[in-house]
Amino acid sequence: MEIIYEDNHLIAVNKNCHEIVQGDRTGDTPLPELLKSYLKEKYAKQGNVFIGVTHRLDRPVTGVVIFAKTGKALTRMNDMFRNGEVRKTYRAIVKNAPPRSEDELTHWLVRDEKQNKSFAYDREKPGSKKAVLHYRLLARSEKYHLLEIDLKTGRHHQIRCQLAKAGCPVKGDLKYGAEHSNPDGGISLHACSVSFTHPVSKEEVCITARAPRDGLWEIFDAAV
Repeated sequence: MEIIYEDNHLIAVNKNCHEIVQGDRTGDTPLPELLKSYLKEKYAKQGNVFIGVTHRLDRPVTGVVIFAKTGKALTRMNDMFRNGEVRKTYRAIVKNAPPRSEDELTHWLVRDEKQNKSFAYDREKPGSKKAVLHYRLLARSEKYHLLEIDLKTGRHHQIRCQLAKAGCPVKGDLKYGAEHSNPDGGISLHACSVSFTHPVSKEEVCITARAPRDGLWEIFDAAV
């Protein structure tokens, strides 16, 4: 694990594409359990260690994930995420250029739990949820484009689904139309920062995470 922030109430990890926030059918150990072991050893804690999940990232996505170390912080962070009081900024590498260099995308998403996939529509559908994001083009290489995304709502696979609907699926994301998988099995979508008012101290906090260390991310990092 790469710990990128810790205080008495919160701890944040720069998640890689193999780590999971919640247990799944693979049986891999999820991050909350790894963090409990880490804290138990670091502080020589006796008994159970508390770790609460405040938000989630899909398995193939990398970047900032924040966990609560106290019940008070968990309740308040969950409320803040639910009420849109947390700003989440992502970066995505896509092959196709978006229709405009900067735009706000609004769709209505329908989740298919059997396929573990969401479908985007231009108009509201029965059972759909409104999804809004703002993107801007930061840089381009010979074959790919780097987008920065401000997530306005938090829907299932929202960025992946909306970018695919706009004709520019995330690099490596076979589920949403990418031509090829990435060598590491992840997709080129990275939660680069999360900004919020601390649930206890009330200070402004911005937690950032470096992008994965591969050639294309490094090229784009140098460009911006």
